[in-house]
Amino acid sequence: MKENQVSRTALLMAYVRGYHATQGTLKIFEDNLARQLLNEEERAIFEEQFTPPIQLIEAVDPAGAASCRDRADRLAWALRVIPSASHSLSRSRYTEDALEEAVRQGVKQYVILGAGMDTFAFRRPDLLDQIQVFEVDHPATQAFKRTRMAEIGWEQPDQLRFVPVDFTKESLASALTRSSYDPRLLSFFSWLGVTYYLPRQAVLAALRAFADIAPGGSAVIFDYMDTDAFVPGRAARRMQMSMEKCREWGEPLITGFDPVTLAGDLAGVGLQLKENLSPSDIQERYFRGCTDGYYAVEHVHFAWAVVE
Repeated sequence: MKENQVSRTALLMAYVRGYHATQGTLKIFEDNLARQLLNEEERAIFEEQFTPPIQLIEAVDPAGAASCRDRADRLAWALRVIPSASHSLSRSRYTEDALEEAVRQGVKQYVILGAGMDTFAFRRPDLLDQIQVFEVDHPATQAFKRTRMAEIGWEQPDQLRFVPVDFTKESLASALTRSSYDPRLLSFFSWLGVTYYLPRQAVLAALRAFADIAPGGSAVIFDYMDTDAFVPGRAARRMQMSMEKCREWGEPLITGFDPVTLAGDLAGVGLQLKENLSPSDIQERYFRGCTDGYYAVEHVHFAWAVVE
């Protein structure tokens, strides 16, 4: 990500959430506010970029092409195919389901790392009354969001704190120390859409930071790609296409973990693996009965770890 440039993937996630809120038949994740964080021009740019020509659809999916009668159908087809759509919806659902359970067990702080255009603090007043929320993100992306909030008239809730940080220059512990984060309180960390962009040692260092700055019993949810995604001949086709697009955007995917050895990796940084969902697990939990073509992304897993 460039020094003063808002994350393109953060904007894409807002677009995907907004599209799903208005067009999805089975609501995997409900976010009726995300659409407002993009203006009409930004939405139009994504729609233009993600609406493929019918010839491309016919080449890769002849059966799907038969149902593409107009531009809207072609856009819907593309959003079913690209991994970022179904993945972002299911990982957000998983995280907030887990957060609800954690709040019932006494969690008082919710730290959203790489928050992007997240709308939790505005969308879930039922939980906001019970916790403090810390959005941690790159200064450029966070500045964009705060400017957009002001433009559309969103007032920052008292329970929400913005914590700008560039992880190439500052640690999470240092950043949270600058905020009102209380290291004595049970905390819940959401770390979505980040691990695969960082070097392996940076990922493990961040996980160690969670264990170091939060008391025992605190939790972290993160998603990760398995190592097969980086092996030619093993990676699924749509994952290969997604990785190529990320390279074009200057945000390459570079790191994966082995699901079999993940528990050991986490133990080495002070975390105990509580749950490790495979793509088939995610498919069964969130996409069973889905009729509009969304399905779990190959090679992407969800992990729930607890501070020892």
